[in-house]
Amino acid sequence: MVEKQEKAVEEREYEEGDGSSTMRNAETLLRLLPMGLCVAALVIMLKNSQTNDYGSVSYSDLGAFKYLVHVNGICAGYSLLTAVVVAVPKPCTMSRAWTFFLLDQLLTYVTLAAGAVTSEVVYLAYKGDIAVTWSKACDSFGGFCSKALDSLILTFVVVACYAGLSLISSYRLFSMFDPPIAIDNPSDSKAGSCP
Repeated sequence: MVEKQEKAVEEREYEEGDGSSTMRNAETLLRLLPMGLCVAALVIMLKNSQTNDYGSVSYSDLGAFKYLVHVNGICAGYSLLTAVVVAVPKPCTMSRAWTFFLLDQLLTYVTLAAGAVTSEVVYLAYKGDIAVTWSKACDSFGGFCSKALDSLILTFVVVACYAGLSLISSYRLFSMFDPPIAIDNPSDSKAGSCP
C-alpha cells in the first residue's frame, strides 16, 4: 500500500516536471489544430454559393451543409476552450479526465456524423442517382461542388485529430485506475476462459 502511494507521488512529480510539459504542449497543439481546420472548413462552406444560367445554389439550401457549418463552429469553440484548459498546468483529477474523455468522444462522433451526411450529399451532387431522377448537380455547379468537397476533406482531417485526442483522453482516464487483480482459484479453472 505504501509502495502504491509512493509510486503515485512520483508519477505526480513527474507529471508536474518537464515530461508533462512536453506532453501538455503536444496536446495543446493537437487541440488547436482542429480549431484552425474547423474554422477553415466553416469559412469555405459559408462562402460557398454559385449563380449561373441554371439558377443559384448556396450552402444554406442543403440541410447537411448547414449541419456541417454548425458542427464545425461548435468544434472550433470546443477546441479553443480545451486548448486553454490543457495549457494551464493543473493536476489531472478524475472528474476532469472523465469530462475530457466524454466530450472528446462526443465531438468525435458528432463531427464524424456531419462528415458522413455531407459525404452522401456531395457524392449525390457529383454522381447523381438516376433511380430517383436526381441529376448530377456538379456538371452545372462545379465551383460549388469543389468548395463543398474541400470543406468535407478538412472535416475528415478534424475527425482524425479528434480520434487522436480521444485516444489521449481515454489513456489519461483509464491509466488512473489500477489493473484488475488476477485471482488464482484452482477449483474454478474455467472462470476466466472464453468458450
